[in-house]
Amino acid sequence: MRVIIIGAGEVGSSIAASLADTHEVVVVDVDGERVDALTYSEDVLAIQGDGTSISTLREAGIDEADMMIASTDDDETNLVACGTAKTVDDPFTIARVKNVDYLETWQHAADRTAFGVDFMVCTNLLTAQDIVRVIGLPAARDVDPFAGGTVQMAEFEVGESSPVANQTVSEADRFDSLTFAALLRNGDVEIPRGETVIRADDKVVVIGSPESVQEFAHEIAPRETPSRNEDLVIIGGSEIGYHTARLLEERGLHPRLIEHDHDRARELAEELPNTVVMENDATDAEFLAREHVDEADAVVAALESDEKNLLVSVLAKQLGAHRTVAVVESGEYVSVFETVGVDVAVNPREVTAEEITRFTRELHTENVALIENDKAEVLEVEVDDESVLVGRPIREAVADLPEGFIVGAITRDESFVVPRGDTVVEPGDHVVVFVDRDALEAVTEKL
Repeated sequence: MRVIIIGAGEVGSSIAASLADTHEVVVVDVDGERVDALTYSEDVLAIQGDGTSISTLREAGIDEADMMIASTDDDETNLVACGTAKTVDDPFTIARVKNVDYLETWQHAADRTAFGVDFMVCTNLLTAQDIVRVIGLPAARDVDPFAGGTVQMAEFEVGESSPVANQTVSEADRFDSLTFAALLRNGDVEIPRGETVIRADDKVVVIGSPESVQEFAHEIAPRETPSRNEDLVIIGGSEIGYHTARLLEERGLHPRLIEHDHDRARELAEELPNTVVMENDATDAEFLAREHVDEADAVVAALESDEKNLLVSVLAKQLGAHRTVAVVESGEYVSVFETVGVDVAVNPREVTAEEITRFTRELHTENVALIENDKAEVLEVEVDDESVLVGRPIREAVADLPEGFIVGAITRDESFVVPRGDTVVEPGDHVVVFVDRDALEAVTEKL
């Protein structure tokens, strides 16, 4: 495909990097320094210019483009860029927005083509959904559903006191429908074998039924068992904070939310009937102690500032909060947050780039999750008669695929099928696979 990306920030650059190997990518940005940096770092054509301008879009080749992705940090710029592209030709348009109002307007349009947008990604809502999934699974760093929720992929960090630390994969694999897909160790991706030893500080990627993933979560962190009685505290009434509370309410939970601004706190209290909204400065350690934040099962930092989110997360952790999840707008700060003890750092731009990347895969790829900053991917593919997997046992099919590939789960007629060496994949099956980045192109061609 010929893909035009408007915006060379974190989201646009991440998408460009994911697509550059297999597609013709053109990136447009008003910032000359960003354009130069992308030109040197990725195999793309980078153009300095205004993505809402017809002349710039023509220079980028909009007449021949199959897809245009508007990924700047400004909602209106992205919507105008998509609308402008549609006046020239008919590429598939994807717009990134933060404001949920735009998403709701687009969803209510009869044919979902409002603003000239074919697909809309709402950063704030996606981030809140990601936070809620992580909260719902003890010890998880990342959680993604596949096959309509029949399959779940989760990433866990193994602590020194975890029961699975120093066990082999064979010893740890005590679950009916769970596959140990990968170990992330010292920045490297390793496909584990039965004799592979799971070490403390490893990150384990598992794929399986939600029930088995939940059981493994309890095994890896036995003291962290979620329930409807969980004490969940959200710090910050931002849009992300609000949607996190709303989604938790939908699950029957009753979170607490701390907001400093009087008017915003009152608005939130009216909008969130099952959330206790407290008006106070969340950086006040005495207030946090008085409100027993030390007893919280999870504290979510969703303020508008990365620095404040880091501060309140560290405060909550020092007071004794069991688990902290922080929103980190700047991708380069994610490792800093996790180094100082924040359990999970959620980067809205990374979440958005992942969602958009899913739409740029081959047509038969149903879903995708990026692992460890795109070092690997988990893909859901509906296989047909041409797939290398179909019609023979998995152990035979895998011999024709490169290293760095593993079948994690199969669904057939919406039912879960446990993948074993002698399992035969059938046409129409949905197969969820883990693929190392280096093997991705060769694998997707054969699936």
